[in-house]
Amino acid sequence: MYTVLVIDDSASMRRIIKDMINSIDEFDVIAIAVDAFDAREKIKQYEPDLVTIDINMPKMDGVTFLRNLMRLHPMPAVVISGEGVRGNDIFDDGAVGFIPKPSTGESMLSFQSRIKETLLNLTFLLKRYTLKKPKALVKPKTVNTQIEYKVHPDEVIPSHPARLPGSKVIAIGSSTGGVESLLRVFKELPSGLPPIVITQHIPYGFSNSFAHRLNDNSDVDVVEAKDGMILENGCAYLAPGNMHLTIEKVGKDYRTKLLDTKKVSQHKPSVDVLFRSVNNNVGSSAMGIMMTGMGDDGSIAMKDMFDNNAYTVAQNKESCVVFGMPMKAIQAGAVKDIIHLDEIAQYIVEFSKGKRR
Repeated sequence: MYTVLVIDDSASMRRIIKDMINSIDEFDVIAIAVDAFDAREKIKQYEPDLVTIDINMPKMDGVTFLRNLMRLHPMPAVVISGEGVRGNDIFDDGAVGFIPKPSTGESMLSFQSRIKETLLNLTFLLKRYTLKKPKALVKPKTVNTQIEYKVHPDEVIPSHPARLPGSKVIAIGSSTGGVESLLRVFKELPSGLPPIVITQHIPYGFSNSFAHRLNDNSDVDVVEAKDGMILENGCAYLAPGNMHLTIEKVGKDYRTKLLDTKKVSQHKPSVDVLFRSVNNNVGSSAMGIMMTGMGDDGSIAMKDMFDNNAYTVAQNKESCVVFGMPMKAIQAGAVKDIIHLDEIAQYIVEFSKGKRR
């Protein structure tokens, strides 16, 4: 059972959408919201698996809310709106579905059929990163008093630092706020750079579409990583939202290797796992970049990279959405330079030319 938050300023439309979604066995409307600010609190309270968003809303329009949602709390979102002109654009803003509201003369049965078809087509995506909850157990979030133990990267990928430098590889780690921040960086990157590998904490299903967004807005060729890809200059490889991305050396080539193991530092994909594999295979020829994000994922392996004479940088507090991961890396003594978001592309280019060590 997938839980849904319905966001719409119209009471009648909220009721209609709620009833139609509840008629689908696989879905349950856990709450409704009248505007973006109400929705923000309901998302925190109920942690729905999916939200539906109207575009024309008071206080904050649905497009702005959608963009903020994808930047701060990426999750599946379906736009249900009468503004069909936005139908093609909202996917660039992060939506996974678009359902036009009923046109003049359309029956409610037809509208209900379209809602059902769209949501059922998304179940393949939802089941990969949501927790199914029986209706009887759905309730507001309560405080979890259990201790959540972190898995150390050593349990998935032991440290064997490369002692001889190889060809250059650039590794990037990011989390909360990373989607928009990575887009800003990649828009400024030229073609022909050393291979770039990226772990962004993002749900499965979003990672492939996000790779396409990066690719469409950059001269770098960006793909969602698959197992066994040869790392090539001018290309970037984004970790899938449900697998650890690592690299390994096969002959003269670096290749991607995906690991379907336990979460590390509470994440899969994990920045620690990616950075550890880069340090194990690339050594001092690597560049590690820690960008905006909550928590401390990546700080352990970035310190390994620093100690192995790789070039490591962290995004500064002023330009971060959340200064968690960069702060932890800095506190760990894992960072050579602390730089603004808008300087990251320049530093990558300078590293590729041998001007940064």
